[in-house]
Amino acid sequence: MIKIGNIELPEFPLLLAPMEDVSDPPFRRLCKMHGADLMYSEFISSEGLIRDAIKSRKKLDIFDYERPIGIQIFGGDEEAMAMSARIVETVNPDLVDINFGCPVKKVVCKGAGAGVLKDIDLMVRLTKAVVRSTSLPVTVKTRLGWDSTSINIDEVAERLQETGIKALTIHARTRAQMYKGEADWEHISRIKQNPNIEIPIFGNGDIDSPEKALEYKQKYACDGIMIGRAAIGYPWIFNEIKHFFKTGEHLPAPAIEDRLLAVRQHAEWSAEWKGERLGLVEMRQHYSNYFRGVPHFKDFRKKFLEVFTLAEMDALIKETQEFYTEYLAQQA
Repeated sequence: MIKIGNIELPEFPLLLAPMEDVSDPPFRRLCKMHGADLMYSEFISSEGLIRDAIKSRKKLDIFDYERPIGIQIFGGDEEAMAMSARIVETVNPDLVDINFGCPVKKVVCKGAGAGVLKDIDLMVRLTKAVVRSTSLPVTVKTRLGWDSTSINIDEVAERLQETGIKALTIHARTRAQMYKGEADWEHISRIKQNPNIEIPIFGNGDIDSPEKALEYKQKYACDGIMIGRAAIGYPWIFNEIKHFFKTGEHLPAPAIEDRLLAVRQHAEWSAEWKGERLGLVEMRQHYSNYFRGVPHFKDFRKKFLEVFTLAEMDALIKETQEFYTEYLAQQA
């Protein structure tokens, strides 16, 4: 069993990464249903929370069926981070996570996210400010360093542990790499072998199959794995990995019925949370991912993009199902 403060997780938990414009409550609900053990909100600007920005406040929405659930914040000002942690505490998540890893320019330019990787002293001060301002467990997600010449994750891990954080997730790339190139998990392995490190260390980067998850679990000895992009349009990956760990065998790939059901559930929960029209408009980014690799889906993609009501969605799902039932029968 892995513990983060008073949160008890399975022996080798699978975490859903906080992803901007992806990890909202409808998407998290699907991932939870398909085996995610711990999830996080999209990252939330500390400045946005303090000035009561509607978009930032909306990201604080969490639901009991998601637990355990963490809310992730970012910022470069100690006072703002402390105040935002107190605001986060009012909605009663299970933990607060600090983002020191987002490589996006608009975040980095504000001295936040991966921008803090250049200044470990600032990273420590920001973390202390959050830890002191909340009774919730505080965790951190970060990267190896700013670039290949300034990898500082060893010092970061020890100093952040001293501040009182309860777990550390390491995306095994530098900021300079963004999401390109191969993640180098040897650094994660080295952190785990450090006798001074006592908190759970979770690995992140490039896990996109049960085989790779098992290989990295055995090779790098981290305490759990965080999955991001591989879960987009494919929430089944969590249970597939767990099944492979237990049996060494693959679960059957999701059939067209499974994919259509996931789209319907995602759409319904999105409509409930955001309103029907907006919820379905914002679903548009997901359709191609749910049907990645499915032959002839391009014939339906445009139709899905023109759906504005759940009734229209139901009719299109029925049409899609009938097409693939006939198609598969012809292939048999």
